[in-house]
Order: sequence, then C-alpha cells, then structure tokens
Amino acid sequence: MARIGIEQSLSNVKGALEEKGYETIELKNEQDANSCDCCVISGQDKDVMGIQTASFSGSVINAEGMSADEVVKEVQDRVK
Repeated sequence: MARIGIEQSLSNVKGALEEKGYETIELKNEQDANSCDCCVISGQDKDVMGIQTASFSGSVINAEGMSADEVVKEVQDRVK
C-alpha cells in the first residue's frame, strides 16, 4: 500500500490512515517527503519543509479545515 508522509500535528489523520492500511511517515524534513507517495500537511506552514517544490513528485494534500475522514478519502483518490 502507499506510503503517506504526514505532519506530526495531524495525529488523528495519521490514525485514520493507518486504520485503512496505509504506512505513515512523520515529516521532519524534505528527505522524509521524498520517500512518500503522498504528503498531508496541516496548512499552517504550507512550504515549511519545501515539499511543494519540484523535488517532490507526489501529491501534497492541505488538510486545513478537513476532517480525518475527508483527508483519507482525498488520499485514496490521489494514490489509486
């Protein structure tokens, strides 16, 4: 299954993704993002780790204002 990078502050989203069988990786730096199929960010600091630059080829989901279930659905749609 897909590997999903996720910001530390999104623990509820992390749990929801793991329940669906996704492997989650805490995003601490740009290198963490490079090993992921998709990254979920909180939206507070959209480019804090530089993962919205061209060096990351996967999808970036801004979870600001979304429930954990909405984020899971968005991940499912993007990593098919």
